[in-house]
Amino acid sequence: MSVEKIILGIDPGTTIMGFGVIKVVNKKMHFVQLNELNLSKYNDHYLKLKKIFERTIELIDTFQPDEIAIEAPFFGKNVQSMLKLGRAQGVAMAAGLSREIPITEYLPKKIKMAVTGNGNASKEQVAKMLQQMLKLKEIPKNLDATDGLAAAVCHFYNSNSKMGDTKSYSGWSAYVKQNTHKIKKL
Repeated sequence: MSVEKIILGIDPGTTIMGFGVIKVVNKKMHFVQLNELNLSKYNDHYLKLKKIFERTIELIDTFQPDEIAIEAPFFGKNVQSMLKLGRAQGVAMAAGLSREIPITEYLPKKIKMAVTGNGNASKEQVAKMLQQMLKLKEIPKNLDATDGLAAAVCHFYNSNSKMGDTKSYSGWSAYVKQNTHKIKKL
């Protein structure tokens, strides 16, 4: 009896959201799709968040993922950028949670380590390794799509052995239970 699972990987962003889909059959990865949502033409941040939510729902409806892997925002020098990335990640997570799909978030270094063996690998190195692993004909111009695919591949490698820097949620109640410190009581 074959065991199949679809994993949607997302690299959230307010300029470009990258995503990739893999299918796992009997513990072997198969490439399904990678692409991006280009949000640069929208000036309104709230409209961008709406588009991220709608595209994530559309991806869920199209590919019916069993699990979602999402890249966690990293702290850079610009606090405003981090807040915007956190919002982008949040609406993508909300879309998955609204369909009760388990979500696991991974730190960027952990994704790079899972794909290349080097937590400090460049986007280009990650893309090249994915191209070899999944026999991709070509690498997209913008590497946000391969970053989304890398999140799915990282989840594939880590799904059997839950390791440190991940957080999983199976629905709103699980998220609330695991994040009581984020809840403000009115």
